[in-house]
Amino acid sequence: MRVEIWSDIACPWCYIGKARFEKGLAAFAHRDDVEVVHRSFELDPNRAKGDREPVLKMLAEKYGRTLAEARAMEAHVATNAHAEGLGYRTEGRDHGNTFDIHRLLHLAKDRGRQNELLDLAYRANFAEERSVFDTEILVTLGVEAGLDETEVRAVLADASAYADAVREDEREAAELGANGVPFFVLDRRYGISGGQPAEVFTQALEQAWQGRVLQPVGGDAEACGPDGSCEVPQA
Repeated sequence: MRVEIWSDIACPWCYIGKARFEKGLAAFAHRDDVEVVHRSFELDPNRAKGDREPVLKMLAEKYGRTLAEARAMEAHVATNAHAEGLGYRTEGRDHGNTFDIHRLLHLAKDRGRQNELLDLAYRANFAEERSVFDTEILVTLGVEAGLDETEVRAVLADASAYADAVREDEREAAELGANGVPFFVLDRRYGISGGQPAEVFTQALEQAWQGRVLQPVGGDAEACGPDGSCEVPQA
């Protein structure tokens, strides 16, 4: 059985949702028969490469909030991340265009190192003092994930490398009706939106394994939308 996960490195609920999904998968009896594929979804595709701004500033402007209120929003996300055993910095993070990261993740997929690079990129973006919007840091992350440095640099230097693969993922997401991330598709039978609890993922895996028809699973869950915004309770 195949599980496809559309996500973006800039999305905190994708970071949290991945951890929750993995806990749900661990509780699934047939977990060794599940193939997980990560697919591309850009939250802010119109942002120019190199155009970075502090996350708190972006949140305050998008929601029409003060910086103090934006900090409270980030604190809510941090509480959820910490509950899953994840690190999360509420200050000092950047927001930017993630197209290069997605291209590099496709290289990693071809080399069998996609999950390793994704985990490193999430950790760098949300828990560490490393900006994933810096080319040299991306090279470092790629090497840490087990990729060849020369190959990583070649992909990042060629804007066309894996560009079609990223666009194809995004086209498929639109066809499947994904208007936010994380978005999970189980064996093309079930669709799950948002960072659902682990038990919801376990239930969905069990239902998909039984071969039932395609339908949404679970209720509303926090997610990030296509304009780069994240649906979190407003403090």
